[in-house]
Amino acid sequence: MKLLNTTIKNKVLSDMERILDKDRSLLLEANKKDLDAFDRDDQALYDRLVVDQKKVDQMIQAVKEVRLQEDPVNKEISTRTLDNGLKIVNKTAPFGTIMIIYESRPDVTVEAAVLAFKANNKILLKGGKEAYHSNKALVQFWHQALAENDLPSDFIQFLEMDRTQTQDFLRNPDQDLDLIVPRGGERLIAFVKEHAKCAVLVSGRGNNFLYVHKDADWKKSLEVIINAKTHKISACNALDKILVDTRIQGYEEKLKELQQVLKEKGVSILVDKNVQPILSDEEPIPDASVWEEEFLAMKCVIGAVDSLDGAIEKINRHSGGHSASIMTQDNSIAQTFMENVDCAAVYQNASTRFTDGGQMGVGAELAISTDKLHHRGPLGLKQLVTNKYYVFGDGQVRI
Repeated sequence: MKLLNTTIKNKVLSDMERILDKDRSLLLEANKKDLDAFDRDDQALYDRLVVDQKKVDQMIQAVKEVRLQEDPVNKEISTRTLDNGLKIVNKTAPFGTIMIIYESRPDVTVEAAVLAFKANNKILLKGGKEAYHSNKALVQFWHQALAENDLPSDFIQFLEMDRTQTQDFLRNPDQDLDLIVPRGGERLIAFVKEHAKCAVLVSGRGNNFLYVHKDADWKKSLEVIINAKTHKISACNALDKILVDTRIQGYEEKLKELQQVLKEKGVSILVDKNVQPILSDEEPIPDASVWEEEFLAMKCVIGAVDSLDGAIEKINRHSGGHSASIMTQDNSIAQTFMENVDCAAVYQNASTRFTDGGQMGVGAELAISTDKLHHRGPLGLKQLVTNKYYVFGDGQVRI
């Protein structure tokens, strides 16, 4: 794909900001159609679907932030001259064509497109049917911004496909695909991995853990737990599992206080076999598979561990590899935890809700990657490029 200069890319983004602001009523009307047709039984999915004035402002801000970031394409990574006179320069380069498959959230239609476009990639947007009208309106806005700058609409494409058609497309795409990002649950990720013929970068599920170490500040622990669990249950960085160290002073009383605080916030509780005798009125975990679940609901598990190693082992065995936090005043313990827990983001004395591009200073994000290649964590603008070697010679041949 031809490289666009930074000026024209930023002009498209500036025009998109203007269009989003000017035509926000059209977007809100489209979103109302989606909301009216949605079954509110899935509250988390419904929450992700809602577009209001504040959400439009956030979309505009996301586009603006990317526009103001440095162009990530054609940046020199390294340069060296060999003894034979060859000059080798390694530079950043676009991926090419990226496909993202996602559910519900119309803001992804803005963030994915703005990041891909600024990094000189094509983006194929396969949103969920529940956000059809909202996504359609947003893509029309993008196409208007492209047209105003004499650029083809195929930079940002809207795929209107059902599950069967998507499966067929993944098996036999009608254009080159360089990267697919499935942004959703385990079933979606497995579906894409099964059928895709190109690289797949997994934006994994949450199922995040928090471990209260014996040397934790209990008051801070309660505040962090409540924030991580209740601030936004539909987010992949929300808390699902709480592990309390049996060696903490006043262990039984603290479990009961934790139970009370969670109940006051409307959180239902499941307990493991070690906690159940103390919190006897709570439902025990019905099956070991619950440790693997991402709830996306006002629901959590409270379990007991008797050591740092026990907490690390349990998290590494069951978590989604997204985020994990330790509450402790012992920095050496925290360091051991953070070095050995296998997650994209690890925390000491802070809520997992900060695993977010904007909160981490990355800006708009395509997804939170739980893969280890080529990048882990928030996929921002700088992560939507690959690299290319430029080799300059003067007739050199290999001997």
